[in-house]
Amino acid sequence: MQDYPNIEYIFVDGGSTDGTLERIAKIPRSVVVIPNVRGGISHAMNEGWRAASGDIIAHLHSDDYYLDPKVISRVARAMSKGAGWSFGRIVRDIKGQRKPENFVAPKYSKNKLLRGNFIPHPATFVRREWMELAGGFDESLKYAMDYDLWLRLAEMGDPAVLDVPLAAFREHSGSVSTNNRLAAMEEDYAIRRQRAGKNPLLKLENYARYLVRRRRIVEQLATS
Repeated sequence: MQDYPNIEYIFVDGGSTDGTLERIAKIPRSVVVIPNVRGGISHAMNEGWRAASGDIIAHLHSDDYYLDPKVISRVARAMSKGAGWSFGRIVRDIKGQRKPENFVAPKYSKNKLLRGNFIPHPATFVRREWMELAGGFDESLKYAMDYDLWLRLAEMGDPAVLDVPLAAFREHSGSVSTNNRLAAMEEDYAIRRQRAGKNPLLKLENYARYLVRRRRIVEQLATS
């Protein structure tokens, strides 16, 4: 439904047997399908962007969708001034009902990003050349591969920020980030600790945040 005329659609499939490939085959436009890609989400996303020929890369997982037909056009205008990457906000789709994010995102800065990931994957767009320079997604990571990439991109330059919702994240118990919250938080903290370098204050702050977040998640899991 996007109104932007120059979009390349690439589907990376991990061996679906639920009718996904049959639905893709019925799409009335040219698409690229990369079948039977194994090795995890990071590997699948890397396979996708490496197969792309466009100037800007975006990923939508099977649970995500753009909110209206003008999203790509809006992003193209925002990045036309030379930004190497861009992001907007998301809404949560819970059983078909759209709800706002459950936190207030801070104004972007590299230092704030080092304190925690507030950049939503479905609403993020990266120039292909920047993706290549950054090295794509770290395939050793299972949960925080997007946060790790955002931090590497932040070292390269500031993004074009769109303070409006661009995409929806369909939230349910089967979502990787929802179903494995404690493991995801541990990996997220490891990345922040690595990127903090030798700054002792930032390391201490990150550790304190980690303890608070871990306690909250443990308490929530205990009562769920």
